[in-house]
Amino acid sequence: MNQIAVGTCIPGNLFFDWAPPLAGKGFECFTVNFHMTLKDANLREMAPRVKAFSEEKNVKISALGFYCNALEQQSHFDTLCECIDAARDFGTDTVSTFAGAYEGKSVDEAMPRFKEVFGELARRAEDRGVRIAIENCPMGGTWRNNTCNIGFNPRAWDMMFDAVPSDALGLEWEPAHQIAQLIDPIANLRRYAGKVFHVHGKDATVNRDVLASEGFMGRNHAIISRFPGLGDTDWRQIFTILQMAGYKGCVSIEGYHDPLFSGDWECTGQMHALSYLKWCRGGEFAPNFWNK
Repeated sequence: MNQIAVGTCIPGNLFFDWAPPLAGKGFECFTVNFHMTLKDANLREMAPRVKAFSEEKNVKISALGFYCNALEQQSHFDTLCECIDAARDFGTDTVSTFAGAYEGKSVDEAMPRFKEVFGELARRAEDRGVRIAIENCPMGGTWRNNTCNIGFNPRAWDMMFDAVPSDALGLEWEPAHQIAQLIDPIANLRRYAGKVFHVHGKDATVNRDVLASEGFMGRNHAIISRFPGLGDTDWRQIFTILQMAGYKGCVSIEGYHDPLFSGDWECTGQMHALSYLKWCRGGEFAPNFWNK
């Protein structure tokens, strides 16, 4: 059985500030993330430094993330190509991103453009031995009025994989985004586990009293993001499903969303999630105590 590593997400521009103090805390992998822009980062210069750091500290780089809208923004498409080209130099074979969208339009309207753009990106990834993982985050959009990611819903995934039938195209999955749509994350993962390339360690809780009295659009939040171990999902089942599917990736904690464990309590939440997720996977490997 493959031991699934557990780590955390780090903003790319802060990697060398945040990674060193985290490396000795039991995190087994780091995800390097950028959102919409690389800012001042130079991937060619950054990649060998990140890889050398990960090898020195014996932690994996689970993915290089660039979350963008490559369907509408040529600069985003160009940077995503750059990430695909640089991923192996970072020490990873996974690039995570959004599927893009036509701002304010439906999933259906964007799908032909998705086929064109991600067909090209998937071919580029295939040539370099890299995989593209679409995060399942709605980003506040809906099916009929999307923002920057049509890849948030299982029906959209089926359409995406039909449009671009490539082994290099899959999902960056997390249960919180399914819970936010009132989708059962366990049943959802059982169906799509074979297409999951990367997992975000973020959970959510449904306040059913608020849901019943105010729905989704009231003053109070009916669904809030939580660290794993504090939300509604049984991560023991998630690890079992992933392990049974032969998943060889990591679970990378996505912090900075939990309304209680934030600010001065952020690292407390991160460490709790790290400990909980390791327990859910079955703890640490222990060799048999008897001779073979």
